[in-house]
Amino acid sequence: MSNDLPKVAWIGLGIMGSPMSENLIKAGYDVTGYTLEQDKVDRLAAAGGTGASSIAEAVRDADVIITMVPASPQVEAIAYGPEGILENARRGALLVDMSSITPQTSVDLAERARDKGIRVLDAPVSGGEAGAVEAVLSIMVGGEQADFDAARPVLDALGRTIVLCGPHGCGQTVKAANQLIVAVNIQACAEAVVFLEKSGVDLAAALDVLNGGLAGSTVLTRKKANFLNRDFAPGFRIDLHHKDMGIVTDAARNVGAALPVGAVVAQLVASLRAQGDGGLDHSALLRSVERLSGRPVGA
Repeated sequence: MSNDLPKVAWIGLGIMGSPMSENLIKAGYDVTGYTLEQDKVDRLAAAGGTGASSIAEAVRDADVIITMVPASPQVEAIAYGPEGILENARRGALLVDMSSITPQTSVDLAERARDKGIRVLDAPVSGGEAGAVEAVLSIMVGGEQADFDAARPVLDALGRTIVLCGPHGCGQTVKAANQLIVAVNIQACAEAVVFLEKSGVDLAAALDVLNGGLAGSTVLTRKKANFLNRDFAPGFRIDLHHKDMGIVTDAARNVGAALPVGAVVAQLVASLRAQGDGGLDHSALLRSVERLSGRPVGA
């Protein structure tokens, strides 16, 4: 390991966190990780990182602390309290929260960390599991320019499009907009798939030609196989997209922005979850359209 690279603590080794932390190890960083499931800590160790038995142990010597957990309550749980990050990290450490949470949670975290001499960035990502594995994520960041500049080399090992969007909370606001666009896009693709199939069209051929024109999108490129094969193994779970649609609809209400189509798709995501599909990939919005169209629901 190169001694001149900052020491990294990674909290949260799920679908996104595991491959992302491994990309930092490949880039030469010394990474110490902690998560609730021991087998995921073991996976990090097998990849060349160091497992920790607590948050306190993971963050104690870290220059940069990266968190990647599901939602605001988990961020608060790992950040606050005697066993949390703020009580155990050293002054001057840089905390980069890559979770997708409410903008207000990010603002509050930055404020409370400032009292401890800890710098904070909110840096949620887009690109899903494939983007995490390939290190091509889009990373939208909120915080101070100097802290962004300090974090940039680390973020460069994780993503391809890395942009400071404004002060604390702005990264989360842009991520909320991202989730709005993605959900509406998946819903439109799902409706097209059912329409095409009911019309007797060769679906694979249709999606290929559609993806070459103005209807093409990263969503369609990434999710085409999910639609064709009815493969809904989670890259990004409906449960999490449901949480994100709550964030964007609430934040939009707070600023007085109307999201008429987004509100409908938020309800479709909620209904899919109520049907027991919350653990499936968000491309499973297709199942909702199948039900509404009287088709047998795919795998």
